[in-house]
Amino acid sequence: MKKSPQTNIEKKKSWKSEIAEWVIVIEVAIVFAVILNMFIIVNAEIPSASMETTIMTGDRAFGSRLAYINKEPKRGEIVMFKFPDDESQLFIKRVIGMPNETIEVKGGKVYIDGSETALAEPYLNVVPVGDYGPVTIPEGAYFMMGDNRNNSADSRYWNNPFVYKDKIVGKAIIRYYPSFKKLY
Repeated sequence: MKKSPQTNIEKKKSWKSEIAEWVIVIEVAIVFAVILNMFIIVNAEIPSASMETTIMTGDRAFGSRLAYINKEPKRGEIVMFKFPDDESQLFIKRVIGMPNETIEVKGGKVYIDGSETALAEPYLNVVPVGDYGPVTIPEGAYFMMGDNRNNSADSRYWNNPFVYKDKIVGKAIIRYYPSFKKLY
């Protein structure tokens, strides 16, 4: 049986309509992904061993850009921020010192405001060494250190040792590669 010309026109129209619908779906997905990445999540690959064994070199993690809109970072939280010496780079470290505190590292242990008791840091898996400070953290700024203290280029070694709140991009929430692990 021979198909009528009308049927071929309907098929062409249907085919073009199907392609247009897919293009729209793809465009909406791209716009959604861009908005999600710009305003809600931070996606980072861990380039160094400074946070081992909490986060390993090559791991990938998501952070929340919304975490610090109405609240301040807390000591012990892992944050993603613009590196103070080169803001084109994204760093991930742990908040150790808070605004207006005086921090000192003696024998690898962190002391806050002249305390006789070292900061409890159960996330450390190495025995840290070295001395630093004392240094007073400015208002609105934080002192960052890696969990792998003996192999971490952190606030102790930067030209600009403090990370101001407006340079914090997000709070690390979850490592998603190579496996899932909560980071908060």
